[in-house]
Amino acid sequence: MTKLGFQLYSARNFQPFSEVFPKLSAAGYTEVEGYGAMYASLDDAGVAALRADLDRNGLAMPTAHFGLDMLEEDPKRALKIAETLGIEAIYCPYLMPDKRPSDARGWFAFGQRLQEAGKPVRDAGLVFGWHNHDFEFVTLDDGSTPQEQIFAGGPDLSWEADIAWVIRGGADPLAWIESYGKRISAVHVKDIAPAGQNADEDGWADVGHGTVDWKGIVDALKAHPVRHYIVEHDNPNDLGRLITRSIASFNSY
Repeated sequence: MTKLGFQLYSARNFQPFSEVFPKLSAAGYTEVEGYGAMYASLDDAGVAALRADLDRNGLAMPTAHFGLDMLEEDPKRALKIAETLGIEAIYCPYLMPDKRPSDARGWFAFGQRLQEAGKPVRDAGLVFGWHNHDFEFVTLDDGSTPQEQIFAGGPDLSWEADIAWVIRGGADPLAWIESYGKRISAVHVKDIAPAGQNADEDGWADVGHGTVDWKGIVDALKAHPVRHYIVEHDNPNDLGRLITRSIASFNSY
């Protein structure tokens, strides 16, 4: 059975993490994914304490998000955090709207920038890639998409495919899996509520309780080198419900 991890960003509003970790462990999770704000302000002792807390709860952190600023400005710090926490794959998660290119050439150049930012990570023997949202799937003037241009500019980039964001971007996730499946090393498992529902949760849903055909998508992904499946919900109103319902649904696929 494929293991399901948990993106800790989903629990950012349910602090402290010391109370979140036991809930994840009790529900059957053995892996979590970190995000930049968790450890950006921690000193070495704080990162070590985080690792100890994870260990106490039987949780590993094989994947993590790091902001592009740290990756470019202080890669040694990022790699030290990764070493302490046992991180094997680093994904750059986002680009602010005011920083986004407006044409294919700009997105290709951004792919080149990611390629360069990932070099120290790859040289350290770790996986490095990009995590998508919806804006990468908007058609550009030349008919291509930002996601295509990012991959073209970054030939060694891995992909953490956030399937629900692909759908919200108006794209067909099965077509993207077919075209770029060899790039996918991790997948965010997130669900979309039916139209008009869960407005207080930004229209997201617990895995298996929305409109995404996760069984069909998991079946399609079996042909590709996906190492990590990670549940995420950008704005849950009930963390315990998200934790338990999502893993129960995923384990049925």
